[in-house]
Amino acid sequence: SPGAPRAAGLVFADLTPMELTQVVRYLQAHLGLPLVDAAWAKPSDNCIASVGLQVPAKAEVLRFLDGAGARPPREALAVLYFGAQAEPNVTEYVVGPLPTPVYHRDVTVRRYGGKVPYHRRPMLHSEYKQVEAFLKTVAFAAAPTFLKEILEYDSTNVVFESAAPRGFQSGDRKSWFALFQNVSGFFVHPVGLEVLVDHSSLDISRWAVSRVFYNGQYYRDMVQLESSYVQGRISVQKVRRAPRDGDFSSMKPRAPSAAPFPLQYEPQGPRYSVRNNHVLYQAWSFAFGMSVSTGLRLFDVRHKGERVAYEISIQEAMSVYGSNCPAGMSTRYMDGSFGIGRYSSPLVRGVDCPYLATYLDVHFLAQSQVPQVTKGAICIFEQNVGSPLRRHYSNLQALYYGGLVNSALVLRSIVTVGNYDYIWDFIFYQNGAIEGKVQATGYASSSFFYGDGLRYGNRVWEHTLGTIQTHFINYKVDLDVGGVKNSLVAHDMAFEVVRAPWNPEQQIERPRLTKKVLDTEDQAAFRLQAKMPRYIYFAANSKNKWGHQRGYRIQVTSSAGDHGVPGWGGTGKISCLLLRYQLAVTRRKEEEPTSTSIYNQNDPWTPTVAFADFINNETITNEDLVAWITAGFLHIPHSEDIPNTVTVGNSVGFLLRPYNYYDLDPSIYSHDGVFFTSEQDFTACEVNPIACLPQAASCLPSFPPFTYDGFQNTSRL
Repeated sequence: SPGAPRAAGLVFADLTPMELTQVVRYLQAHLGLPLVDAAWAKPSDNCIASVGLQVPAKAEVLRFLDGAGARPPREALAVLYFGAQAEPNVTEYVVGPLPTPVYHRDVTVRRYGGKVPYHRRPMLHSEYKQVEAFLKTVAFAAAPTFLKEILEYDSTNVVFESAAPRGFQSGDRKSWFALFQNVSGFFVHPVGLEVLVDHSSLDISRWAVSRVFYNGQYYRDMVQLESSYVQGRISVQKVRRAPRDGDFSSMKPRAPSAAPFPLQYEPQGPRYSVRNNHVLYQAWSFAFGMSVSTGLRLFDVRHKGERVAYEISIQEAMSVYGSNCPAGMSTRYMDGSFGIGRYSSPLVRGVDCPYLATYLDVHFLAQSQVPQVTKGAICIFEQNVGSPLRRHYSNLQALYYGGLVNSALVLRSIVTVGNYDYIWDFIFYQNGAIEGKVQATGYASSSFFYGDGLRYGNRVWEHTLGTIQTHFINYKVDLDVGGVKNSLVAHDMAFEVVRAPWNPEQQIERPRLTKKVLDTEDQAAFRLQAKMPRYIYFAANSKNKWGHQRGYRIQVTSSAGDHGVPGWGGTGKISCLLLRYQLAVTRRKEEEPTSTSIYNQNDPWTPTVAFADFINNETITNEDLVAWITAGFLHIPHSEDIPNTVTVGNSVGFLLRPYNYYDLDPSIYSHDGVFFTSEQDFTACEVNPIACLPQAASCLPSFPPFTYDGFQNTSRL
């Protein structure tokens, strides 16, 4: 029923396999064009690239959740590639209502101000396979002696990794493909050969090699490389052929298993409930979903029944690389273009999440006409953080101890995009705080080590340069604090010099509170290198018991530093949030749903969505506001990144913390509180619940058998 928190689950739930299938059938029947399955489509074909939930307009949703409004129609957003047209383009349709569609609307022009040029389309898996086939059958045929004698090439012992963006100006579709040995952990096994392929033509037979790089030298094409090698004019660095397990890059443990690691379990079962895509936990409730392109997202987040956030979502994960090899030096990945949600991986019980966590499947449709499922791609669990949320031991006057177990709920997905694995967490604490956190692991990126490579990273193996890289993670946070209308307020500290009131001859430097309302979007946009007030919060129109505006503070956890990217290919025209702002607060607009676009990766010079356009000095006092948060870190790979990178120290994100939102800390009402005095029998259950644990938690629960479905569906990789 409207008003009930669980109703949000109806609105924000991901599309079911049946709904996805219905959308595909509808499009096949009503577009009047042949649609080829994207799994094997050529650039000159028409195909469905993806189908996902079209999130309804916020005003409609709030009328349904908070008033007497009807439930918004359930709709899908379909992205189609039209290559078999006189003017090839990418078109986006809203299809509905589900489960039985009867209409489709072309929303491309409304969303982006014009048609999306075809060259901006993200590469399909089929296009990667087509480039690989071109390299192996056409390009490599021109250098048989070099490949056989230097790489011992047999058509199966190399793999390719592509750089992006694909060129230096709008319209380019030229990609560097670096070659690696086809072994486990191939990312750290470069062989020194990289090939620039011009695959801009929709006719695959017209693709061509534009340049070749080998061990520090550039060649016009594979023919020139071959002739130079045969004539003995090449500096050769032959790489020892690695075994299939990768040797130094293998993740196989080097020690036998011993006593089992500590396990986490709930003595009386989970204290949270999950119904479809809706979660209830203590004072929290929220709905969640998984976008194919941007990954995990939350909606209608409430604490103690009151909405504090309408949407909290991942927007982008970007990485910028340095190297003295062409693929490495030209790489600026925007993972949303590849699909953050699409590459969510099945989670391994007891390693990726606690063994007894709740595991949920994710259904999606991308680069195929058939819905796919990633089994156990989301986990939910309550975690004892292992330190108190708050505590005090009183040894003055009265003797007592008071403390609260820091138990928090975690919603997690893990995404593997190429070499990198990102662990995405949303964490809900008992004091009303929410944390968005991402931890990075996976394999380091690498280039072939030669020449002045140490200017661009550390040498981590004989022929392997761990290449320097910066990572930027962007989030959208639509807070609704005490209602939709909020203002942005900054608090900080400054020293003031005053004379001591009791002794005018003495001076005191005392800290005082500084306060400022940030009235405009320009004032609320903080560049990476800018000094940001230490307390920035969304302020409500209501006040707490002590007369303060109720608020939620935004606290960014980042080590991005002040280094963005000055330009792309020397143009300086890139207009991207991830390179400029650590925090920007704008007026919420339905036509500004995301900070970037899946089309920006392959044409960053003319971005389809330019975040800088969101910031136009509009008034943000008493408005519906959105915070766009960027957290980042610098990774200089080192020898301890072999075989692969650990999560320790590689964690960034943000916290949303109540700031005068309540009259006192709401966790004082938690059932997990502990308090006893020196005069009490603190070994008695009725006095101290911790004393009950030897009885209440003395028996281990029944652990389900270990299962894993991660190797069942790898066609999209």
